Amino acid sequence: MIPVKKEAVLVTPKDIKPSSNKFEVVGTFNPAAARLPNGDIVLYVRVAEQMKRGTSEDDKYYYAPRCTGEKTCKIEFDRFKKEEAKSKSRKDIIFKDATKRLLYMSHFRRIILDKTGFKIKSIDKKPSFTGLKNNGEFGVEDPRIAKIGNEYAMTYVSLSGRENVSTSVAVSKDCLNWERKGTIFSEQNKDVVLFPQKISNHYYAFNRPEGSFEFTPPHIWIASSKDLIEWGENKPLKLSRKGAWDYKRAGAGPPPIKTKKGWLLLYHGVIEKNADAPIVISGSSAVKVTSKYEVGAALLDLKNPRKIIAKSSGPILAPIENYEEKGYVNNVIFPTGLVQDGDDLLVFLGAADSLTEVKKISLKNVLNSLRRVD
Repeated sequence: MIPVKKEAVLVTPKDIKPSSNKFEVVGTFNPAAARLPNGDIVLYVRVAEQMKRGTSEDDKYYYAPRCTGEKTCKIEFDRFKKEEAKSKSRKDIIFKDATKRLLYMSHFRRIILDKTGFKIKSIDKKPSFTGLKNNGEFGVEDPRIAKIGNEYAMTYVSLSGRENVSTSVAVSKDCLNWERKGTIFSEQNKDVVLFPQKISNHYYAFNRPEGSFEFTPPHIWIASSKDLIEWGENKPLKLSRKGAWDYKRAGAGPPPIKTKKGWLLLYHGVIEKNADAPIVISGSSAVKVTSKYEVGAALLDLKNPRKIIAKSSGPILAPIENYEEKGYVNNVIFPTGLVQDGDDLLVFLGAADSLTEVKKISLKNVLNSLRRVD
């Protein structure tokens, strides 16, 4: 791993007021980030709100949130007869046909940082970007922002009954007012990350398709487009091999940055380890499996981003702080924002699906950690 020059927790659930009296904020994490023309840094932080205990059910019904309205989100609560459900947890209702409804909902909150990336100047008091009736009615998640020319483009996961788990895009001239362009990668596809410039007159995007049937775990793919909306030539990016630290699951982190040596991508990889102590289920012994989300790096060819030049042999960053090891989801650091700061990089991450943090690292150290791929 590489040394961290400076790090800090930026946003916690205590900093955000719930958008409904039936909700409590359980996470402020996975922020998109961009440098504004005046030098300040803007974050769009995912705010996860969960229904409070006692509000998600009564004697006969379960209740689940949904956004209505075509221009602004009005939260309504759908009700379902308890006899229709197979099970219910704090997170969701599972129906007898194996479909589900979430008992939480996410929106984005805009936060302005100073030029250093470590001091908060302002936090929007209300949701800044939400799901709508026809785009993310069950919430929006995990944004990334790339500045392409004079325009900002934000990709985000949009959840709905019709489009399931898909990814949408919105564009803006000022990183303040957004025009939604709709779905660009359909179910089930997440971690869609745009390159910050065209290559050979094409936009490029990382993505991570997955489904219920798998020959191998889900990994990063890369696609191209002429108009930012219709995407093709989607092909897997062979970053890992069986047995490696990042083989279980890999997904793109922030938009890549252009260096003299190639496109530098930070990505998350998942490793699974067996816990030392076995657990007992119905009289039989079983091994408890724990997952850990870590951060790796890869270098891609400037003219052909499907070609991997080099990558880190192991993670460059890992969850080691207490707030990264324990939270809503333990042992997770999830990079979604990246801003250059001279010879350094400001990496904005979600920690344990609970907090937003920033880590300052040396670009040179990242590049030196890479090993050439044959």
